Amino acid sequence: LGAQNVYFEESGAYTGEISGLMLKDMGVEYAIVGHSERRELFFESDEMINNKVKKLLELGINPILCVGETLEEREKEIHFDKVKSQISACLKDVKYLEKVVIAYEPIWAIGTGKSASSDDAEEMCAFIRSLLKDNYGKEISEAIRIQYGGSVKPETIDELMSKENIDGALVGGASLNIEDFSRISNYEVING
Repeated sequence: LGAQNVYFEESGAYTGEISGLMLKDMGVEYAIVGHSERRELFFESDEMINNKVKKLLELGINPILCVGETLEEREKEIHFDKVKSQISACLKDVKYLEKVVIAYEPIWAIGTGKSASSDDAEEMCAFIRSLLKDNYGKEISEAIRIQYGGSVKPETIDELMSKENIDGALVGGASLNIEDFSRISNYEVING
């Protein structure tokens, strides 16, 4: 069971938010933090996301940390710097890093029907893996799963999953169609 958000305070008047304790009580195992929509629409900062990551891990819930760049940042060729900055800030002073999942979601490919090429996705996921190795060691870099999330569809899953540094997919819109989602989520069974 997974959640699309969490708040880092355990209690208080935070209308519209859900605490990590409530998620834990419901049996949630994974929760998304740092999604581009939360960053943009709700002005969530890397510091706030860092607090969410820490709270989830404290409660035994695996955070799925979303990172990614805008089209403008990609065109200015600062997309690697952007993702590096997000990862560094969002994982600051985090324990149990091996329980974190990182989802690379190029913001320009979210809900637009556009998708990064599988080579572009692999390039960024390889960069993330290298960054993790440089900052946290080989063991952590190999333990952390790196997903791609950016208009993942049944037509793109095979090629994405053939890439060395893409361990899974963060599926958005395609999850609303049962046939599409079934095809994507059963990738390993179909191709295993």
